[in-house]
Amino acid sequence: MDANEDLYSDYDYDIGGFGSAPSSNPFQPKTPGFPASRMGTASRLRTAGGTEVRPMTSTTGSGFSSKPGSSLGRPANFDPLNQGRGPAPPLAKREDNSAEDKAREYEKQVHALVEASADLALKGDADGALEKAKDAGKRERALCKHREANGLVDQINIDLTYAVCFNLAHAYHGARMHDEALHTYSLLVKNKQYPQSGRLRVNMGNIYFEQQKYQTAIKMYRMALDQIPNTGKHIRFKIFRNIGNAFVKLGQFSDAVQSYETIMGGDPDFHTGFNLILCYYALGDAEKMRRGFQKLISIPLEANDDDADDLDRALGSESKEEFKEETKHDKETAAAKDGLRHELLKREKEARTYMLTAARLIAPELRIDGDDSKMAGYQFCIESLKQDHESVSSEMEIERALKYMRVKEFGKAIEALKAFEKRDQHLKAMAATNLSFIYFLEGDIRSADKYADLAYEHDRYNARALVNKGNCLAVRGDYDTAKQFYLEAIGVEADCVEAIYDLGLVNLKMELWAEALQAFEKLHQVVPNNAEVIYQIAALHEAQGQVDVALKWYNILITRVPSDPGVLLRMGQLCNRNDDEAQAFHFHLESYRHYPVSLDVISWLGVWYVKSEMYEKAIHFFERAAQIQPKEVKWRLMVTSCYRRMGNYQRALELYEKVHAEHPENAECLRYLVAICKDLGQPCDHYQAKLSRLDQRTQQQSQGQLTRAAPQRDRTPPRPYSPERRASPPQQQHLAAPKARGLADQNPERPRTAAKRPDEDEFDDADVGEMLPGM
Repeated sequence: MDANEDLYSDYDYDIGGFGSAPSSNPFQPKTPGFPASRMGTASRLRTAGGTEVRPMTSTTGSGFSSKPGSSLGRPANFDPLNQGRGPAPPLAKREDNSAEDKAREYEKQVHALVEASADLALKGDADGALEKAKDAGKRERALCKHREANGLVDQINIDLTYAVCFNLAHAYHGARMHDEALHTYSLLVKNKQYPQSGRLRVNMGNIYFEQQKYQTAIKMYRMALDQIPNTGKHIRFKIFRNIGNAFVKLGQFSDAVQSYETIMGGDPDFHTGFNLILCYYALGDAEKMRRGFQKLISIPLEANDDDADDLDRALGSESKEEFKEETKHDKETAAAKDGLRHELLKREKEARTYMLTAARLIAPELRIDGDDSKMAGYQFCIESLKQDHESVSSEMEIERALKYMRVKEFGKAIEALKAFEKRDQHLKAMAATNLSFIYFLEGDIRSADKYADLAYEHDRYNARALVNKGNCLAVRGDYDTAKQFYLEAIGVEADCVEAIYDLGLVNLKMELWAEALQAFEKLHQVVPNNAEVIYQIAALHEAQGQVDVALKWYNILITRVPSDPGVLLRMGQLCNRNDDEAQAFHFHLESYRHYPVSLDVISWLGVWYVKSEMYEKAIHFFERAAQIQPKEVKWRLMVTSCYRRMGNYQRALELYEKVHAEHPENAECLRYLVAICKDLGQPCDHYQAKLSRLDQRTQQQSQGQLTRAAPQRDRTPPRPYSPERRASPPQQQHLAAPKARGLADQNPERPRTAAKRPDEDEFDDADVGEMLPGM
């Protein structure tokens, strides 16, 4: 133990002064020029006294210490890659306090506001886009002031200013603030720092076009043309088209033709070619229409053959769901995500629509090689389209068949449509649908049903084929099955007007008033101005006793057809049922003004004037009725009755005698003659004798009829009279044209205005009200 203490007695130093002690590294040379001792166990450490010390060998594993932090310069755990230290601390944020840094931050905010405004405008939020555009303008002005205040004028971004102003003007235009938009555009085009600002005059022209200031719009378009070089042909042709459209609005078709012909000579397109044909049509130039049509169909299509086949399938499918099913297995993902292909198909469809519409327009007007037939133009269009546009040509052939139908040449129409029986499925279905309709109009229900089945089998999504099938079933009385076909047609095409209307009529036949009303009200939303639909709704409410609601719908109806006498008569009858005689008289008089030969209206007005003791006017209406029905004696008796009520007995006697001369067997006339002769003190024995003989004869005839009818009365119990028994069924009342009714519902007694002598009682019993329908 002592030896050990002596061994370490000289090895005593301060650990704090370790840094200043001389190096004892055995690998360093002690004297310059001499090499260090070789590394190995032969090297020995010595004490200050020169004696050898104990070798310094480690008794633990390298890099391990049982006490954390005991090893100098080493971490607590074994981590040679320093993975346990975690991520490096974040760098100190640089302070953007300089003027340039603030300017850059402002510029980013302006860019963000402009982009937000454009995004809102794209989504249709015009007000939000305008607010963001205004905020961008304020920030941009603040940015310019900041740079001017800090001597950074040379860094002002004029492109950013241009973008902000242009976006603001566009936002004003989108918000329909035309004056503000024009003012902003004017500031841009007048600034010489923007060399491309002249194009903005096109936008200004568009605003003037919307304001219907077409002359100013044309001026702006031409100023824009002057500032666009000839290298920008595409833009120049678009401006020419705008100029042509403005001339069309002004009715200057010759000037519009010049603009459109310029485009067709340089960069033809289907839209411009169609507009050019419209101008030729307005000018009545058939030869130019023919040449323009040939130029239109010569424009090459952009879609390839595969796209054209897909388009034919899409056009042949009445339902989008069917087309999706057909194309599901070909090009599933590629076709769905290929935006270019979708755009090409869209343009192809538009091009075919332009060609077909143009052919329909000019075909009736063309005269080919001196042929004045209206079908020569159809033949020319069909032959011209066959070479490159066979599908459009086939549709034009169907259009020719429909033309035959319009001119009542059903034989040729049937022949033309039957030629499609060997064509493709789409055209065959179209032809069968039209054939079914033709046979239905001709009353050949069997053939109509046959072709309706054929059309339905070829295309079960053909709404019109389903309607034709339902019509055939409805005519045969199978209303339930017809109703199912109408509902299926509505399921295929929700806005199929024919199916919804026929569904309402079938519900009327089945006396399903609520469902019929629902169908017609739905159809009214689709076609709000259709008079037939409004009439059916009004008639349904009338049948259900809802007079006020029916009057409301009839009032709506007369705003669509103000001169329809039947509707006016219906309204007069409803007002009469509501005891509103003033309105009833007004509507009856209006009905008479538009249709002065309706006996229902004439008789009602005559009775109304008699009740009002305005006999002169009543005579006018009864004489009109006598002119319409010259063999009907009752109208002439009404005229004589009015003269009697006026006190003109002499004139009444003359008319009675004239009537008796023409109708000697009329008992009513004889009674009136006997009465008026007694009143005037003239002899009436011969009239009385004739009346007695006529009464006896009539009595004998009636007794004979009663004798013959006695066995029948014994077998059939008598039934009391009911006005409802004579009325038509409810559904027939709805489907029939408006007729006068209600005139025989009442028979008010005429008030007595003065006492009469006893010998006038027989005369007073003969009242005009007995011969007239009640009010």
